[in-house]
Amino acid sequence: MKIVITGAHGKVGRAATQALLDAGHDVLAVDLTRPGFERKPEGSAAYQMADLTDAGQAYAVVRGADVVVHVAAIPEPTGNPPQVVFQTNLMATFNVLEAAVRFGVKRFVNISSETVPGFFFPERPFLPDYAPVDEEHPVHPQDPYALSKTFGEQLMNAAVERSDIKVISIRPSWVQNEDNYEQNLGPQIRDASVLSPNLWSYIDVYDLADSIVLAAESDLPGHEVFYIASPDNVGGHDFAAVLKQYYGDKIELRPLDRVDASGISTAKAQRVLGWTPKRSWRDYLDADGHKK
Repeated sequence: MKIVITGAHGKVGRAATQALLDAGHDVLAVDLTRPGFERKPEGSAAYQMADLTDAGQAYAVVRGADVVVHVAAIPEPTGNPPQVVFQTNLMATFNVLEAAVRFGVKRFVNISSETVPGFFFPERPFLPDYAPVDEEHPVHPQDPYALSKTFGEQLMNAAVERSDIKVISIRPSWVQNEDNYEQNLGPQIRDASVLSPNLWSYIDVYDLADSIVLAAESDLPGHEVFYIASPDNVGGHDFAAVLKQYYGDKIELRPLDRVDASGISTAKAQRVLGWTPKRSWRDYLDADGHKK
């Protein structure tokens, strides 16, 4: 299939682009990075620079695609003014999705975020109602990033109502790769009291890329939303024990499928999408959170 992937030069985009190429797809990579004009390595994806907040540029890159994988976004709200985060993320999503609908694209993969329920960047204190958090959890976004991702999912709902496009929204947990595992997760591995708003959850970028390939190749109807997180928590802690220790009775504990469970459930992705996580922080770090 001809697949257009936006945000192709970011952390997630690079891994997903390679995974799509490895799966045998014809990939057009799109980002804001200026193109080079030297001979590309054999097997590389074609590349086109585009500012997707401009509708014309979005239409130009989407034309002729069978599938669009939309990764491009400002990935969190603290490094830009709030209106820039919200406008960039929402209008890029709207433009790319609108182009996909008008050109009759068959499948759209929308990279949403674990932050949709209200994690990570609230201005007022927020805790989930229960854990592990799943796709049924109510959404209470406060910040411009989570709000843009929530509205993005609503755009997907509208698209399947007005067209034949099939959509999957993926909500990744905190994405890690070989370059940042130690820096990001090392402190939590050594000390469970180093809390994270997503309850010690994370996802390996290559497992996330595998889920994106499955979503791109899927024939699921309508709009399905899937959390993608590693099945274990950072540090391999007894989840029930640390949840009780650090949050008391403020978060309802729901049934766990393993002692060291993640704070985010991916049961739906494994059951419906057929996704099987293969990697863990343990593949990169030792028991003290240092690089192997």
